[in-house]
Amino acid sequence: MKKVSFIALVFLLAAMFPAMAQQQIMPPLISVNGIGEVKLEPNEVVISLGVETREKTLDQARKQTDKQAAAIIAYLRKQGVDAKDIQTSFVNLQPIYSGNEFGKAQPEFYMAQKTMTIVIRKINRFDELLSGLYDNGVNRIDNIYFRVSDIEKHRAEARKKAVADAKQKANALTAELGAKVGKVYSINEHSSNGSPRIGYAKMSMDMEMAQSGGPSIAGGEVTVTSNVNVSFVIEQ
Repeated sequence: MKKVSFIALVFLLAAMFPAMAQQQIMPPLISVNGIGEVKLEPNEVVISLGVETREKTLDQARKQTDKQAAAIIAYLRKQGVDAKDIQTSFVNLQPIYSGNEFGKAQPEFYMAQKTMTIVIRKINRFDELLSGLYDNGVNRIDNIYFRVSDIEKHRAEARKKAVADAKQKANALTAELGAKVGKVYSINEHSSNGSPRIGYAKMSMDMEMAQSGGPSIAGGEVTVTSNVNVSFVIEQ
């Protein structure tokens, strides 16, 4: 039995030593970080908006909120907004008590909330659609952000720029030391999604703002960024 155990140990060590030796022997490397950016004008806007109602009974609050939400969806569909661009994202129904009397038998009123996330694929229609949404029951805007529709194409472009930036840095550094950049040894990449959020969160907007003349939003600029970490073999 001892002889079998000894033979097994010998085979185990024999298998481990080449692997350990391989891990310890690494080629001379240069590691650099490359950054690529693509700046774009956004062509879509995503809005989180909602309906909030307060009624004396739970059933009244629920029915009123559902009625307004249905009117909002019907209006958007009539305006040509695709069904896949309208999504219910939050529903809440709760009793509201006055003061600190949470345990009292009868609440002061019931509050019902329903939030939807809407994608508007033509930014120039934002004011028109927002005005109609207010007319159809929207009384809360929670958030808004801008994005580009063909993001994957722009990510690929940013990635290409990041790789070129990494290679240029590696060439510049090795040239200073009289060496050359060889094959790529390793690479990792991280890309941003290019969706900066604009400061409209929890904003309160009324119909006068939407109809004040001129656009009420500015899309600004979306930046898609790629970061790559690349290790190259150094050739003497």
